[in-house]
Amino acid sequence: MTEQIVAVQQLHHTYLPGTPMTTVALQGANLAVRRKEIHALVGESGAGKSTLVHFLNGLLRPPKPGQVVVFGQDTGAPDCDLVSLRRRVGLVFQHAHHQLLQRYVGDDVAYGPRQLGLSRDQIRERVRGAMNAVGLDFEALVDRPTFSLSGGEMRRVALAGILAMRPALLILDEVTTGLDPLGRRRVHALLRQLVADDHVTVLIVSNDMDEVAELADRVTVLHQGRTVLAGEPREIFRQRKLLGQCGLTCPIASDIMCALDEAGLPIDREAITIAEAQEAIWQALTP
Repeated sequence: MTEQIVAVQQLHHTYLPGTPMTTVALQGANLAVRRKEIHALVGESGAGKSTLVHFLNGLLRPPKPGQVVVFGQDTGAPDCDLVSLRRRVGLVFQHAHHQLLQRYVGDDVAYGPRQLGLSRDQIRERVRGAMNAVGLDFEALVDRPTFSLSGGEMRRVALAGILAMRPALLILDEVTTGLDPLGRRRVHALLRQLVADDHVTVLIVSNDMDEVAELADRVTVLHQGRTVLAGEPREIFRQRKLLGQCGLTCPIASDIMCALDEAGLPIDREAITIAEAQEAIWQALTP
């Protein structure tokens, strides 16, 4: 069985307890992520997704009886080495500008590697590689003022800054929001490459069910701070009624397959990606 590198059990969290602004974010959430997979964490706005991932590198510490174990470290334990953990867990925030710290693009991407004590040449090599990986031209943008960039470019700079740290677990909170189709395809290809070639584990937070269908090996569904479903994408998207109750939809391809089946075309309803839907329709129409 594939090694589990993230184990979250019965996690609760309340913001500003005891005040008029009290907000319950998590109510017993569970999450299990295996090594070298792309795992999707999904749920409607306010389900607790962003709060949950902030526990995975120690930005938040779990209250008892909840437990968060990442790479074998209990993040709630007093002796947990958070510095070491954060070198292995890279988190790209939902709002990229919250993550950008330096005046120039190159300095921002280099910020993390500098904290590792790397040489000047090693830092420059990591910055160049990370920028090129996310589709940012190194020569053209390395000396550009960071906050002169577009929203999509800022997202890619934030991602490059985390990639330059070479994390073992990469967490992306709505990272493709605001990217054009080419940018999204580039990020998707990059994530597959990181898993296949560099043995990185990826956790994506997304409400884009088409993206989830294309990328994810497994999916966890949060609703009102609780884990309500977990499994492979095809299993999850069979639960159409429950997903609807959680404020979620199925991928477009799945909706098309169901509509065609209900219209009387003998077709495979299991298709969840556009490529699978095209093949299923071709098979149904071919004598």
